Formats: sequence, structure tokens, C-alpha cells
Amino acid sequence: MAVLCLAWAAGAPSASMDWPQWRGPQRNGMSADTGLLDSWPEGGPPLAWRVSGVGAGYSSVAVTAGRIFTMGDLEDGQYVFALDQANGRQAWKTRVGDTWEDQYLGSRSTPTVDGDRLYAIGTEGDLVCLQTATGRQVWRKSLPRDFGGRMMSIWKFAESPLVDGEKLIVTPGARNAALVALNKRTGEEIWRASIPDMGPRGKDGAGYSSAVVSLGAGVKQYVQLMGRGVVGVEAETGRYLWSYNRVANEVANIATPIVQGDFVFASTGYRTGAVLLKLSRRGDGVKAEEVYFLQGNNFQNHHGGIILSDGFLYTGTGHNRGFPLCIKMQDGQAAWGPVRNAGRGSAAVSYADGHLYFRYQNGLMVLVEATAEEYREKGSFMIPDVNQYSWSHPVISDGRLYLREQNNLFAYDVSRQ
Repeated sequence: MAVLCLAWAAGAPSASMDWPQWRGPQRNGMSADTGLLDSWPEGGPPLAWRVSGVGAGYSSVAVTAGRIFTMGDLEDGQYVFALDQANGRQAWKTRVGDTWEDQYLGSRSTPTVDGDRLYAIGTEGDLVCLQTATGRQVWRKSLPRDFGGRMMSIWKFAESPLVDGEKLIVTPGARNAALVALNKRTGEEIWRASIPDMGPRGKDGAGYSSAVVSLGAGVKQYVQLMGRGVVGVEAETGRYLWSYNRVANEVANIATPIVQGDFVFASTGYRTGAVLLKLSRRGDGVKAEEVYFLQGNNFQNHHGGIILSDGFLYTGTGHNRGFPLCIKMQDGQAAWGPVRNAGRGSAAVSYADGHLYFRYQNGLMVLVEATAEEYREKGSFMIPDVNQYSWSHPVISDGRLYLREQNNLFAYDVSRQ
């Protein structure tokens, strides 16, 4: 196994306490909040408020400028909702498309908020730009109809759009439009990224991940986990740069990749595993070299996400399991875990103020200190009224922990008083 001499950054979040998009300000699952509880009392932190009426689905929330945004399925359609951050009261709702009532129920995309606009994708691939103040539609595209988009498997579109400067980046998943860049103000096309054959593993089409920005090898690029694996395309032009196929599976490639300097870490479930890639220049392009590959029995993240803090990766490992695990990103060696706690099923994980917030499929929330020394649990509680898979990712913003539970949204006060 290769050993690297790296100066790993801490993965420090933005100075803002807002959480304006999927996985927070930098799409790494890390909140900028400080002054938070470092342990929870029995029964959990105090509940500030709860509201109902946000529909079915597994969308997480975006929190910015005094409002909360999410998506959900009602009987007559799939909606984007805007709520008051202070009390959860609905400010507006806008229909995006038809409901999708499969066995898992409803929407997946988390709205991306960018000033006076927000962007969201419905399960049928309906991409909408809405005014944040009123919910009025500004423009609309269809990933299947406008770009030939397709998913790798049956669970339809789940991506959360990426805003980068004046561009909006989405992943239709077509061979000649794997990713596309649109003018965020008008929806006009800027470029389409064509992707060559990436290898035999996985399936053609988009995965269930969301794109991130990398400056690996000194080239600004968008990194995405698709149906055939991880891919990088040049940010300015959409030019194909590199891809890696071994980490793909044929069912669902889900977790958002971790990017740090010249490195990309990606993992999928279904007994597949995880990889660390190093990006370097090759002529006028970029090559991706495997540093190490971890087999699925050592590390596999199904859909709960991964946190990078101070050079260590924290996650819930196991297919449809969330056994807490900490590994050193540099060499893939386990610092501790996997740990069997009281949580059951997959675990979605976020980070704030030196702690990990593990949310389990059975509705258990667990607070864990983010240290590579050992597994240190600092409290737990059950989310009320869990009657479906408890999968939505937790969000920590401005002293509150937000937990979307299907039709309900809970806001817990996690600030030190």
C-alpha cells in the first residue's frame, strides 16, 4: 500500500453559518457552527419546533437568509417548500413535477440556494430555477428531454445542482451530455461534457451523487460519481479529463466524492469498496492514479456520506449499515472501528464543532466526537414518529440541528446556553 507525505488540510468549512446546499457550504458535510453542545442530555437536545406538511421523500434541507428550503411529494405533485427558519411556518411552495410513489417514496434532491435564486431537480429530471423570495419559476429544463438524460438504475434523479460562479452544473448522464453547464440566470447551455467508455463495471447513466469542485493537478474541474465510476471534466469547457471505473457497482453509485488538493476519495456500497486517487498533469490533460483501493469488507459507504477532518475520514461503513469507522486518508489504515452501536441500517453523517452527527435508518441520532484516538459517543436520542426509512442527511446551522423525517421537519437547539 502506498504511503504519501501529504499536508492534509482540515477541510475547514465556510465562515458563514448558513447551509445553502447539499452537504453544506463546501459540499463536504461540514458546518461552520461553533459553541455547540459537546454532549447531549438523556432524551437528546431540546426541540425548538416541529412542523408537518413538507411531503414524502428523502431530500435534506438548505438553510440560508432566515429560510429553510426542501422538497417533498404531496398527493398532487412534487414540490419545493420554503419555511421560516424561526418557527418552520411555510412561506411558499412551488410544484416541480409529478409525485413518485415507489416503495421508498418521494423526492431526493436538496435545493441549492444562490442569492435570489434556487435550483432543484425532481425525480423525473425536471430542473427548475425559482425565486427564493416568492417561489416563482424563472426557467425550467428537463434532463431527459433536453439532454437525453438517463439514470443508471430505477430510482430516478436524485442530484442536487451545483452553482459555480455564473454556471449551474447538473448531470443528465447521457454519453454526449454526461454533465452540462448552464447559465444560472437564464438556463442557456454553456457546454456539454462527452464521456468515453469508462470501463466494464457499473452501468451507463447518471448515478445518485452530486458534483463537487476540484483544483486537482492545478486544473479547475468538476468531479462526479456516475454509473460507470468517478469522472473529472474541465470546468471552463466541459472537456473530459479522466475517469476511474473500479469503484462502480451495477445497482447504485451514491456517495458524493471527497476532494482535497490533488486527491479524490470515492466509495460505493453493494460490496464494492473505496478508492483514493491522485490527480496529476499529463500533457494538456489530467491523469488519475490509484493510490489504494479498499475492498468492501474494509470500507464501503452506501449512501450516508463521508466526512474528512484533519486528515481522517469518518463514515458509516457496510452496505445498508452505518457502523462508525475512522481511517487515515493518506494510507487507508483504520484508526478505529467499525463500531457496532445502537443504530440500525445506513447512517447519514454530518460534522459540526468537533463532532459527528450520525443519523441512522431506524431514526436514532448519535453524537460522536470527531477524534482519531477512539470512538467516543457523546449522546443519542430517537427521532419521533419514524415510519419509513430515516435517510435524510442531518443539517447543523446557526445553533440548530435540522432533521427532515418524511412529512415532518424537526429543529433541535444544539447551542451551548
